[in-house]
Amino acid sequence: MGEPGDVPSDLPETMAGIVEDFRSLSERDRLQLLLDFSRELPPLPRRLSEHRERMEPVPECQSPVFLLVDVGRDGRVHVYVDAPEEAPTTRGFAGILREGLDGLTASEVLAVPDDVPERLGIGGAVSLLRLRGMAGMLAGIKRQVRAKQPAA
Repeated sequence: MGEPGDVPSDLPETMAGIVEDFRSLSERDRLQLLLDFSRELPPLPRRLSEHRERMEPVPECQSPVFLLVDVGRDGRVHVYVDAPEEAPTTRGFAGILREGLDGLTASEVLAVPDDVPERLGIGGAVSLLRLRGMAGMLAGIKRQVRAKQPAA
């Protein structure tokens, strides 16, 4: 990646903006922004909160994280993630992915590079295991998108 502030041209606009926001901050402020994303992760809709068995667990995460992706007939992706409030780092990563991917087309989501967690520039402040958890969430989202794309 280039210098902080460079707009990542291989990312969808929303995700590029999130990465740019992280890269423009000090490491301490990046952690604060991650906490902000954890607080902004929306609750699950009732149809999922009452039936979490419909969601896929993310085994790469240390905390119990579940996700579900819907792909509409228009090809737009909707991401739902459930992560415990007592795991703010994990919730923050879930919030980043939800905000950065929700509403994109299936092809846009599938084109997102797998190294997005590293691009945030918080590797010095969080464990490699936590970054792998975010990578696992992204991989799970992509797997579900591939499986649920409408027939062409």
